Amino acid sequence: MSKKILVVDDEQPIVTLLTYNLEKAGFQVAAAYDGEEALDKVEREQPALMILDLMLPKLDGVEVCKRLRQRQIMTPILMLTARDDEFDKVLGLELGADDYMTKPFSPREVVARVKAILRRTELSQPAAELGERLVIGQLEIFPDRYEATVGGRPLELTPKEFELLLYLARHKGRVLTRDQLLSAVWNYDFAGDTRIVDVHISHLRDKIEDDTKKPVYIKTVRGLGYKLEEPKRHE
Repeated sequence: MSKKILVVDDEQPIVTLLTYNLEKAGFQVAAAYDGEEALDKVEREQPALMILDLMLPKLDGVEVCKRLRQRQIMTPILMLTARDDEFDKVLGLELGADDYMTKPFSPREVVARVKAILRRTELSQPAAELGERLVIGQLEIFPDRYEATVGGRPLELTPKEFELLLYLARHKGRVLTRDQLLSAVWNYDFAGDTRIVDVHISHLRDKIEDDTKKPVYIKTVRGLGYKLEEPKRHE
C-alpha cells in the first residue's frame, strides 16, 4: 500500500504541483490549506510524512510543528518557506522539522527529499525485530521505539534529535565531523550550514547532561566535531 503524504500550503498551484509529482512517484496525497486544517488532518489521515509551508493562515508552520511535537505526534515534517533565511531554517529544525526547503523549489527535489526522510524512518525497522538497546553510562537508547532514557528518565526528543543521538551512540568514542553528521543524519549536504548540527547538539545536551557547560556524554573536539563517550567514573 502506498504511503500517504499530507501537503500543507495556502497556495493552490503549489498544492496541485506537489500532488501531481508525489502521485506520479507512487504516493497518496492529502491536502490542507491552513494551520488548523493541517493539525486536524494529521490526526485523521495519519500521513507517513507532512510537507508543511512556513507561512500559513490561522496558524503558521512553526506553530503547527510545535503543537504536533508537544502532543508527541512525530510525523516526519519537510518544511517549506519562501524566505531563504537562516534563522527560519534553524528555528524550524529546532522545533522538530526533519528537513527544510526554500521556494522556489524543484518538484523532483521535493520528492527526493520525501523519499530520503521516509528511508531514514524505515531504517529503524530491522532494529525493532532485534529488540536493539544501546547503553552508554546511564543513557539507554531503544531504536525500535524511537525512545531514550537517562538515569531511567524518559527523554523528550524530536525525531532528528533522536537520530543524531543514535548515530553518535553507534559510533561511540569516534570523533565525527559536522559534515559527517550532516551527511549521515540529514542524508544530504546542507551546503556547509553546520550551525544546524550545533543547534541539535546543544538541544541534546540540554536534555541529557546534568551540566551543559561540563558535558560528560557529548564532547566537543575543537576544530573537528563531536563524539559521544562513556562518562568517566570521577565525572
